[in-house]
Amino acid sequence: MEVRWERHTGPELKALAERGALPVLPIGSLEQHGPHLPVWTDSFIAHAMSVAAAELATDIPAIVLPPLWTGLSEHHLPFGGTITLDHATLHAVLRCVVRSLQAQGFSRLLIVNGHGGNIDPLAVSVRELAHEFGMPVVTTTWPSVAPAEIAATLTTQPGVMHACEGETAVWLALDEEQVRKDRIEEAAGGNAGTQVRPGYSRFYSFAERAPRTGVKGDPRAATAEKGRAIIDAVAKNLAAAMKDPVLWTRPEQVWKV
Repeated sequence: MEVRWERHTGPELKALAERGALPVLPIGSLEQHGPHLPVWTDSFIAHAMSVAAAELATDIPAIVLPPLWTGLSEHHLPFGGTITLDHATLHAVLRCVVRSLQAQGFSRLLIVNGHGGNIDPLAVSVRELAHEFGMPVVTTTWPSVAPAEIAATLTTQPGVMHACEGETAVWLALDEEQVRKDRIEEAAGGNAGTQVRPGYSRFYSFAERAPRTGVKGDPRAATAEKGRAIIDAVAKNLAAAMKDPVLWTRPEQVWKV
């Protein structure tokens, strides 16, 4: 089955809704990813992971929407190339997506996130949307889907960071020509940034956290083979979650008395 929403006709999508299909919304950002990766990184990878997982879970079936290409990225503005929303706007866009899906007969939504700055806002939004629309709205961030497998694949860092070994490896596996290989050495030369005190939260610009390069991690160790291993692990675990009945129970309507 074709798993990409934009390649279907309206009647085909209505038929998928009647079959109980699971819509999947990838969300990322449009923000700097050092001197060697495109600003499209988080959106591109979230979409690719979603498609790979949906292709493994066609018995559901799952249908992947075009990615929401901007999120909360104000912390990346000092480096250029960044377009950001605020939280109110992001929530309003997500609300419109959920309302549109429900109007067409879909009864659930999975949001696959590719950007760290979206994690906290999405956690709040999916709670509010579940209450409002009475349907399960679930979010996950793809590096958290297969942390052990990713850690076993990488050699210079324990997990995915930013424009790092992990993200660069995934790009090499998906579209090697988009990686500016001649800038990777420069990308690895960042200075140690501000160390955030555990247990506290405040706004930190990425210019504070990753001075000079805007990169956290070492992309020099990235290979296409590592990228393919990461994609395979994430797709397998994400497809399993799509089939997990516990995720897709209808939320209790706690505001109704």
